[in-house]
Amino acid sequence: MPYRICKIIEVESGHMLSKHPANCKFPHGHSRRVEMVLEADELDCNDMVCDYFAVKNALVTFLDSFDHAMCMNSDDAMYPVFKEAYGERIIEFKGEDPTTEAMARMIFDRVKALLADYATRSEGEYVIAPSVRLVRIRLWETASSWAEYEG
Repeated sequence: MPYRICKIIEVESGHMLSKHPANCKFPHGHSRRVEMVLEADELDCNDMVCDYFAVKNALVTFLDSFDHAMCMNSDDAMYPVFKEAYGERIIEFKGEDPTTEAMARMIFDRVKALLADYATRSEGEYVIAPSVRLVRIRLWETASSWAEYEG
């Protein structure tokens, strides 16, 4: 049975759901919680799956890109206007609305790649072993609503 840990990071971000029939089609924001569950079959030399600080080091730049950013469907008619005005603070979702489900999948894919990359180049006190696996991302949109993605 594998060992599991969970790291939670909070970000403030917005989105627009261009396909939504009601208020969610307008720009709005959420205080999001990103829960990342990692597992390993064996503990490392420090008797951990990995150090939480190493997880933060591996992901901080990517997750910070969501802070006070707007996630948008590239097919939204307003996408070019927002991109021109806000540049890198607009996170593109190619041809799909940035629902919490789509965001959870995108975050999972990126976090999985970043953890693998960090594992190959980390050394010293804060390492992530290549055997550590990302199990799932749970993305909270509100205090009572979340979506989850497992790869």
